[in-house]
Amino acid sequence: MRFLTLSIAALAAFVAAEEVKVEVTRAVECDRKSQKGDKISVHYRGTLQSDGKQFDASYDRGQPLTFVVGKGSVIKGWDDNLIDMCIGEKRTLTIPPEFGYGDRAMGPIPAGSTLIFETELMGIDGVKAPESIVEKTVSSVASEATEGIKDTVKSKLAEAAEAAKVVIADTDGDGQEHNEL
Repeated sequence: MRFLTLSIAALAAFVAAEEVKVEVTRAVECDRKSQKGDKISVHYRGTLQSDGKQFDASYDRGQPLTFVVGKGSVIKGWDDNLIDMCIGEKRTLTIPPEFGYGDRAMGPIPAGSTLIFETELMGIDGVKAPESIVEKTVSSVASEATEGIKDTVKSKLAEAAEAAKVVIADTDGDGQEHNEL
């Protein structure tokens, strides 16, 4: 019984952890997607989920933000979720505080805020921009999303099983090795 309770608690902890929600609002086809370490240019509009108030927008300045993705120069919600994009692709990122600014206020952004960013990949240094943007069909986007969900579920179940093993090993106290899992 204790094993079942601990297993359920470990699984609930993994499932309850908030993650960045990624919605592809304009899927496009390309030969080369953004990769960790690429210098990319991104147009964006940032709003607060709490009241919809805009706090920043590169569109208003007419100049996209350029940075190296995956190197920690932007918030984690961007660093992890602007990879595998095609030039011209648009994504809306809903970023919980732990992947944004956390418990600290940042200018007009209150501490503990969930942020919503509308993003558009404008360029990848060293990669020729396409002459025209070819949008993906709905069926191909749905297929990719289904595979992504399957992978995420598999990963979370593996993490929960590993956590349950550790909890059993650490809390049993009977000196015996348990190989039930």
